[in-house]
Amino acid sequence: MTIPLLGTQARHLVSRFSYGVTPRLATEVRGAGGASAWFERQLTPSAVDDPGVAGLATWFPSLDSSAATLWRRQVEGIEGGWEVMADYARWVLLRRMRSRRQVHEVMTEFWENHFNVPANGDAAFTHRKSYGDAIRAHALDSFEALLQATITHPAMLIYLDNAVSTASHPNENLGRELLELHTVGRGNHDEDDVKSSARILTGWTVDMWRSWAPSYDAARHWRGPVQVLGFGDPNADADGRDLTRRYLSHLAHHPQTARRIARKLAVKFVQDDPPEALVEELADVYLRAGTRIRPVLRALVASPVFAACVGAKVRDPGEDLVATYRALGVRVAEPTTEQDAANSMLWQVSSLGSAPFSWPRPDGQPADNQAWSSPSRVLASMQIHYTMSGTWWPTTGITYRRPTSWAPELPVRFDRLVDHLARVFLHRRASDALLAACCDAVGCRPGERITRDHPVMGWRNPRLLTCVLDSPDFFSR
Repeated sequence: MTIPLLGTQARHLVSRFSYGVTPRLATEVRGAGGASAWFERQLTPSAVDDPGVAGLATWFPSLDSSAATLWRRQVEGIEGGWEVMADYARWVLLRRMRSRRQVHEVMTEFWENHFNVPANGDAAFTHRKSYGDAIRAHALDSFEALLQATITHPAMLIYLDNAVSTASHPNENLGRELLELHTVGRGNHDEDDVKSSARILTGWTVDMWRSWAPSYDAARHWRGPVQVLGFGDPNADADGRDLTRRYLSHLAHHPQTARRIARKLAVKFVQDDPPEALVEELADVYLRAGTRIRPVLRALVASPVFAACVGAKVRDPGEDLVATYRALGVRVAEPTTEQDAANSMLWQVSSLGSAPFSWPRPDGQPADNQAWSSPSRVLASMQIHYTMSGTWWPTTGITYRRPTSWAPELPVRFDRLVDHLARVFLHRRASDALLAACCDAVGCRPGERITRDHPVMGWRNPRLLTCVLDSPDFFSR
């Protein structure tokens, strides 16, 4: 049996917007009519059946608890907030691994990094799951909708201190990061803009340490003229909610915001140093489309620059872990013990330094290659490739494939076996370099006959699988 391959450009598109091209995903792509048709369908997640994630919510029941309940359970020593947030990270990792709505999952992760709220704070955890849900709901909608949903969300209000901001003492953290990180970017505003930004946002609060209910308190709202980057208002009303809505809309449609979002998308999905012409093109599409995300993504993947950057992006550690689970075709069961795979996969990705929602600063996890190309990161990923190829960890709540199942048929020539594994793991034919590396790894000749009793189908099998997973092609997306 020879696994059919997508063409180079089709593989490139699907790889950039998924957590790994598997034989099953490639079949879905062909069934959709090709990579472009698959991508277009993926832009409407509701059009894609997604049975693999339907039951995951019941695996971690505390994620559906209210903010007040989560806080009470922490105070009473029943369940710490960090434990609930660990389950949230696991739920997200499992979604990325199992979902057929791969573009939606990728874009949700992209925006959760852009509007970063770390999960392990003393207070923000109470609303962190609903914050992620809000981003997921708008991940393929418009940037304006995302901005409106995130900036006034209680998790963001708590994290960047707007929950304690008052008319007499406006806290500048959220107002500053809204400009510096979420919209126009550094160097495009001054301190007066920051002050007005913070004043506009006063009134949005959370009843911290008591009910944890979000509300708008007009008594906390600063009143008086405000001016930010061409947005001006007398700000005479006690209720500033409509003012906030109009202000966020202004920022979402600002040309500098368009360029910032265009550049971030290009760095994530094209290359680390995207041409200015591409950034300007995407920014123009963004503005003409009223900040809608889908037209920008369509323009990005249609660009000749995108087509020319095959293999130019490195998987970050989280992407690598999810891709490894997908490539090895493991089945993960609902956890019943702490050692089960659904729980352990979080400790695996934590050992790589890239657990979901653990980035400690509001700027979010970096998307450039250099950040994830250190020797220590590579070695840590290789260790996970090896332990999972050998079925050594995790060992419970998980079903691995048998070594003989990796052979297209038995007996089989060794070079044919390596090519088959390259098609499964890398979705490409085995190169001469990969074949030579695999020969060295297990001490085989290219034409050697591999039978069911051969060591490559036994104790040498983890070395062979790991050699393919450790290849540069697997480290790129």
